[in-house]
Amino acid sequence: MSDLDAATLRTAYDRQLRPDIPDPVPAGVTVERDGPLVRILGLDHRGFLTYRDLGGLTGADLDALIVRQRELFRRRGEAVEWKLYGHDEPADLADRLRAAGFVPEDPETVVVGPVAPLAAAVPLLPEGVRLREVADRADLERIAAMEAEVWGDDRGHLVDGLSREIAADPQSITVVVAEADGTMVSAGWVRYVAGTGFATLWGGSTLPSWRRRGVYRALVTHRARLAAQRDRTLLQVDASAQSRPILERLGFVPVTTTTPYVYTP
Repeated sequence: MSDLDAATLRTAYDRQLRPDIPDPVPAGVTVERDGPLVRILGLDHRGFLTYRDLGGLTGADLDALIVRQRELFRRRGEAVEWKLYGHDEPADLADRLRAAGFVPEDPETVVVGPVAPLAAAVPLLPEGVRLREVADRADLERIAAMEAEVWGDDRGHLVDGLSREIAADPQSITVVVAEADGTMVSAGWVRYVAGTGFATLWGGSTLPSWRRRGVYRALVTHRARLAAQRDRTLLQVDASAQSRPILERLGFVPVTTTTPYVYTP
């Protein structure tokens, strides 16, 4: 696709998916506003700060906004993520976040792709692997255990987070797992963002012994079909360095980057 296409897709992403507020809001989750910033509490293992743009804030006013968030979460004794995009303004926002004690984690690439060709593709699963849609807590606990094995850290927060999303609106999210001989080898979920043409893809972690065998690609294709059934036309992924090449081969277009800046009391 041309640069114009990428720019158009980024504009659609900014207008339709930002700020990233859950809809409906799950039980136990609080959404607050501080000027142009949206603060989300109780959704995950840490707080989350999101916005469409910062309304032209610069200098001391921007620093004050950042420090207010830091101090609120310091008092709560809770970590918080400021999701910084590569095209956010002002240009020195990352420097100001670091100066306030926010630490960058690994960047990802925001990619957007059309639903229709992916939904029409035929997934080629390895022999013995099947896909299954799940919602029970026992399956969500198996997902957390599989992801902990992949990443080497505790993923227990996924269980409560996904459970609450499903309870709030089972039609807003579908969780899909890939299994072989009773072993969960990969998992991902798709959110159908209300009032937009987008579905967003999450997860996709795959056991190392099952990588490069088409499992991740099949999960993407299956979720694209689910999105097509709900009349979504675009898919969006925050892609890691490992998944980005696969997604680009499937027709996704890089539109920007995103870096979590995290403050931990």
